Amino acid sequence: MKYFIISGEASGDLHASNLVKQIKIIEPEAEFEGWGGDLCIAQGVKITKHIKDLAFMGFVEVVQNLNKILKNFKTCKRQILQYNPDKIIFVDYPGFNLKMLKWAKKHNFETIYFISPNVWAWKTSRVKIIRDFTDKMFVILPFEKDFYAKYEIEVKYYGNPLVDLINNYKPDTYEEFCKKYILSLDKKLIAILPGSRKQELKKILPIMIKVSEQFPEYQFIIAGAPSINKNLYYKIVPNLQIPILFDKTYEILSHSTSALVKSGTATLETALFKVPQVVCYKANKLSIIIAKKLAKVIYISLPNLILQKQAVVELIQEDFSIERTIFELKKVLPESENYQQIKDDYEKLYDLLNNSEVYGNIAREIVRREKD
Repeated sequence: MKYFIISGEASGDLHASNLVKQIKIIEPEAEFEGWGGDLCIAQGVKITKHIKDLAFMGFVEVVQNLNKILKNFKTCKRQILQYNPDKIIFVDYPGFNLKMLKWAKKHNFETIYFISPNVWAWKTSRVKIIRDFTDKMFVILPFEKDFYAKYEIEVKYYGNPLVDLINNYKPDTYEEFCKKYILSLDKKLIAILPGSRKQELKKILPIMIKVSEQFPEYQFIIAGAPSINKNLYYKIVPNLQIPILFDKTYEILSHSTSALVKSGTATLETALFKVPQVVCYKANKLSIIIAKKLAKVIYISLPNLILQKQAVVELIQEDFSIERTIFELKKVLPESENYQQIKDDYEKLYDLLNNSEVYGNIAREIVRREKD
């Protein structure tokens, strides 16, 4: 069986690579080609477009890069036709994947969507695309199955795969961690997760660094995105003194006491590691204005969306200032009165998401022939 995978971001690369790993266990002769990152490459996927060339954030940024995006569509279609896969697996990345989904189905390819677009948050009309052009849809948030049921669309929910990944993660001791990266054993750690797109780094990282300077009693570490060149961090923040560890997010979170986190998948990962956090987001002003008009939800972070309450503070656009972020970070440190409440909410979140062998169950469904 030949599979073509389309993932366009770091989180998609993570999920796609683990899914490929499980498919290969069930079907050792399976072949993979597609779009992804270093994690997919490590699983033997022949990458024909790397995620470092794909991430565009916000409405304005998409318009500014429209020619490049249109060229990517043509490239992807050509590669699929040349490879002629048995199945195409679309992993998140909805702005691109939903358009490719329609094209793929019209060209009689079997289509599988893993990780639903946020149709429950905005652009509900996209539900029709999923209904009409997807053979199988696998969702990873507990409320999504009921959402699709309202539109008479059957989707599969086996739990959230991040729970499996984090449950199986075995970190070093804090002493070993500090020795490995030449850190102080006497200071507690605060994680900085500024995102995996260049546009995000430019707007978010400088504020996070300024905030860190006000907490000399703690040590900070930046979780670097493997798809971004290390030099860019130093270009955005000259004379950067904080260590950057690339592709070590789980190692960092497993030893962190608190965190500053860009909104996205990382907010859920941080919560599953039981690390109190401040969620941060800043984009082009026009993009935010358009998003607010279209959005149908009141929260942007996954922990709050899943729990349907403000378990963690969200600082968006103007609220994400140096002064406000300092104030909110103090409220998620161990000595604060909010610290334990956040951890209690995380326990409820974990209970909602906890299922085992999520990737394995999805892989079995993907490999399974209809006659089975």
